[in-house]
Amino acid sequence: MFQVLLAASLLGAVANAYGAPGVGLVPNGDFEKGNEAGDWPVGWAKPKEGGSWQTEGENRFIRLSSTSPGAMIMIYQEIPIPAEVKAIEVKWRHRITGLKKGTSDWFDARIMMEFLDGQRAKVSPGPKVPSFRKDVPEWTEASVQFLVSEGATMLKFMPALFQVESGVWDIDDMSISAVDPEPLRVEAAERAAKAAAAMEKRLAGKRAKASAALQQHGDLIVDGGYTKPPGKKAKNLVDEEGNRYLRLESKEPGKMVLDYREIDLPEGVEALSLGWKQRISDLKKGEKSWYDARILLEFKGADGKVMKGKPAAPYSQRNTEGWVERSTEFLVPKEAASVVIMPALFHVKAGRFELDDFSLKPVDPAVLVAKQKEREERVAKSKVPVEADDQTKWPPMLKVKGNRLVTVDGGKEVWLQGMNVASLEWSVRGEQVHKSIVVGLEQWKGNVIRLPIKEDYWFGKDMGDEGEAYREVVDQAVTLAANRGCYLVLDLHRYRAPKKEHLAFWADAAARYKDHPAVIFDLLNEPHGISWEVWRNGGFVEERKKEGDEDAFLSAEEKLHNKRGFESPGMQAMLDAVRATGAKNLVVVGGLDYAYQLDGIVDGFGLKDEEGNGIIYACHIYPWKKGWQKYLLDAAALHPILLGEVGADAKKMDFMPHEMQEDAETWVPDILGLIQEHRLNWTAWCFHPSASPRMLLNWDYEPTPVWGAPAKEAMSGKAFPMGKLR
Repeated sequence: MFQVLLAASLLGAVANAYGAPGVGLVPNGDFEKGNEAGDWPVGWAKPKEGGSWQTEGENRFIRLSSTSPGAMIMIYQEIPIPAEVKAIEVKWRHRITGLKKGTSDWFDARIMMEFLDGQRAKVSPGPKVPSFRKDVPEWTEASVQFLVSEGATMLKFMPALFQVESGVWDIDDMSISAVDPEPLRVEAAERAAKAAAAMEKRLAGKRAKASAALQQHGDLIVDGGYTKPPGKKAKNLVDEEGNRYLRLESKEPGKMVLDYREIDLPEGVEALSLGWKQRISDLKKGEKSWYDARILLEFKGADGKVMKGKPAAPYSQRNTEGWVERSTEFLVPKEAASVVIMPALFHVKAGRFELDDFSLKPVDPAVLVAKQKEREERVAKSKVPVEADDQTKWPPMLKVKGNRLVTVDGGKEVWLQGMNVASLEWSVRGEQVHKSIVVGLEQWKGNVIRLPIKEDYWFGKDMGDEGEAYREVVDQAVTLAANRGCYLVLDLHRYRAPKKEHLAFWADAAARYKDHPAVIFDLLNEPHGISWEVWRNGGFVEERKKEGDEDAFLSAEEKLHNKRGFESPGMQAMLDAVRATGAKNLVVVGGLDYAYQLDGIVDGFGLKDEEGNGIIYACHIYPWKKGWQKYLLDAAALHPILLGEVGADAKKMDFMPHEMQEDAETWVPDILGLIQEHRLNWTAWCFHPSASPRMLLNWDYEPTPVWGAPAKEAMSGKAFPMGKLR
């Protein structure tokens, strides 16, 4: 970088209200005085290539010569702008020969200029950029004038042959001077007024046309948006049995396939309802989680520029069974002149996205405004101040003693009672995770949180930060629990059998929370569909022949991945991966049949843990599970048990026959009585208003009558009598 210094004496003598008109801001603008080496004019930066100092008769000038097609030949200067200078004129003589533009229209001969402020940030608007695309065979004078933008203290000045194919640019008598800003201000104001009037006229015409279309057709999109004159070809449109619709098809993995249409809006539209039909087939998501089939939406102002703030893009990540109807509603900014609708296969690996019968109609904004206000209030209420670790408040480290959990120091028994705070297994940001932890521990009197997480998010799959933000959310969850003297069970929320990628997760997570007294490791959410031998020691897990219960909660890609056969390292290897880090933390290990059956543990398939604080065996129990004595209580007589998931809903689950499920009204009191009778550790499912069996009616943490309320009472000390076994 070369900075041209302004000689104070040049301006001091003639400064006035707008600077020093005619006085140069750069020295040696005629390029006559050379540097010590005698090869370049003093005070001017030399290009890295393609620059020379030429002589014709008694005249000296700078020559920029293209060295190769596409090369950037540029002089880079930084020129301080005195505070009193409000307008600048750049004047020069030049000659251009053999100029051929580059591969883009703006690859030509030009003087690029930008303003910088005192912190070297770019200031807008920038100066007008003079550019030349044709030869100027004889020496010719040129000039440009511009106002100095507010806050600008420096002018970046860059004459350049900008990636041209070829050409020579001779430059001489360069003058950069302060000028009277008033004529430029008047001219700019007149130009702006004229442009504003023209823009207003165009906008009024578009709004009138849109209003007429709405009046005539009752819709801002006529005939679904895909009519065309007979025989005329239209991009992405297909005809099928007399029906014309849009078809987007991915023919190259990762490539964006998009349709663009801009719809003008009538005056006074505050909210819109967009409806359409869609059919999706052979869809395979792209490398990132949001690379799917979606409709991108944005607004444009009267100036034609995209506005800040966009409606949420409705998206689909699964195939549909034929045509399905979809819709979305959104508020419209007052300044919006049009809405842009862009159906897209957004960088998918493969797929076909077909759309038809688009409709765009104004709607009453009141409901949307109320929902937006409710969301904003909920977000504000959900915020929890970030806490630093306070080890003076942390709970004691636990270990196994017989079939109980006791403190490492002192041997005092601890009975874990709490809830699952879900959402980090399906959302990288989570849904009120931290707020729920605080409410669950402080208001519901729990002393443990089970936190389901996902290894893909932990390692940052499909994320630009390699999972750092996700891990920080988990870190803060640990801190919030620990600072309240409570525990957190870190649940790897996966199914079926351990996989190699799960070993990598536990090696990383166990090292991160090694010997943290509040953290307990739940190695795998719900094993199922394998033998006890494979469960413990590993082996080949065959391709699944039928759907599993978890398919109701998985994406199409996850279901396919979960179905395939694979070599499992087994649960002992998972435990060994934790202990290899040196972490002694308690581990939770779920049995078979979706972590319900623990009879295999009684029969000799328990894990070995010679280096840690011991194993808690997990049982997930719901109203359709029978055989409590065989599958749960026999193991509970020998080992500590965590009912890692337990609960019932007034509305029975749809992924299994309703007649298999006991009514919550009879089941809930008996399961709570069982828990209390045998002092079983438990984390209720689920402290979320949308994850059934739900404990919450809403994000005000109002308990559901059939499950949330009794569970809350049990955690607060209410006794439930032991009922009959199932």
